[in-house]
Amino acid sequence: MSSRLLARLGLRWFPLLCMAVLIIGLPVGCAVLQHKERELVFRIEPGTASWYSGLPRDVQEFELKPASFKSGQNIHGWWWPAAQKNAPAVLYLHGVRWNLTGQLFRIEQLHALGFSVLAIDYRGFGQSHGDLPSETSVYEDARIAWERFKVLQPDPNKRLIYGHSLGGAVAVDLAAELGKQAADNHMPAPVRGLVIESTFTSLADAATAVANTSLPVRWLLSQKFDSIDKIADIHMPLLVVHGLDDRYVPPRFSEALFKAAQEPKRLLLVPGASHNNSMSLAGRSYRQALDNLMKSKTPAQVAGPARASSTGPTGDS
Repeated sequence: MSSRLLARLGLRWFPLLCMAVLIIGLPVGCAVLQHKERELVFRIEPGTASWYSGLPRDVQEFELKPASFKSGQNIHGWWWPAAQKNAPAVLYLHGVRWNLTGQLFRIEQLHALGFSVLAIDYRGFGQSHGDLPSETSVYEDARIAWERFKVLQPDPNKRLIYGHSLGGAVAVDLAAELGKQAADNHMPAPVRGLVIESTFTSLADAATAVANTSLPVRWLLSQKFDSIDKIADIHMPLLVVHGLDDRYVPPRFSEALFKAAQEPKRLLLVPGASHNNSMSLAGRSYRQALDNLMKSKTPAQVAGPARASSTGPTGDS
C-alpha cells in the first residue's frame, strides 16, 4: 500500500499515538491524545463535498434535538420517501470524513432500488452540531435516529439498517442491541435485516492492517468499534458486501464478520469494486441480494440446524 494512501487515511499515526499513550500514562496527556485519536479516526471534512450538486426536491430535511443533548447540539438528517407508498425503508449510517453531502450518490442508488431512506449526520458532521464525535456519541446518535425511523416506517418487516465503512460498525452495534433485546423477550427483532458494506472487524484490526504494525493496538486505542464481538448477537438476516479491490479496508474483514454471524446470512464480494462503488458495480447481484434479504426468514422462523451459507464472489452486473 502506498505511503500517500497511508497519509490520506491518517491510520499510520495510530502506532505512534498508542505508544505515546503508553509512555506518557498521565490523565491529562491521555485525554489530549485520545482527542487526537478521535480526530484521526473521524477525519471530518468541513463544508459540502465537491461533487454535491444539491438535494433532490422531494428530500425532507429534519432536526432531532432530544432532551439529553447539550444546548446547541442537534442531529441533522434527510428523509427521502420512495415513490411507492409504504415502501421498505433504510436507515443509512455513513462512515468517516464525509458528511451527508458526500453520501448522496449512494443514497440515490438505494432510493432508485425502491427504498425510502432516512440518513443522518452524526453530531460534529455537516449541519449536526456538537462536540468532536466519539464511538459513544455516534452509537447514541444512531439510536436516536432509530426512534425516528420507527415512526416513519412502522412495519418492522419493511425496515433495513445499512452501514458503510465505519458506519457498518455503528450499524452492527445498533442491530446487536435491538437483537439482544428481542431475544431476551423471545420476540423477533424489530427490523427485517442488516446490511453492512466495506466495513471491518474492529478499528484496531483495520489500523493494524493498514499501518502494518506489530504494536498491540487493540489494547491501546480508546475507540474500539469491535463489530466482531457483536455480530453474533444481531438475531436478524444479514447481508455483508465488500469490494475485492478495496484498498482502504481489506475484504477479509467482511469475510471474518460473515463467518462469525449466525444464519440467515449472505456474503456478496464484488470483483473490481473499491471501497465506495460496490453498489453500482454489483448491479443486479446487489439488487437480488437485497430482495433476498427482504424475503429471508428471521432467526425465530428458521427451524432445524443452520443451513449452508451463500458465499463467494457474486459481482456480475
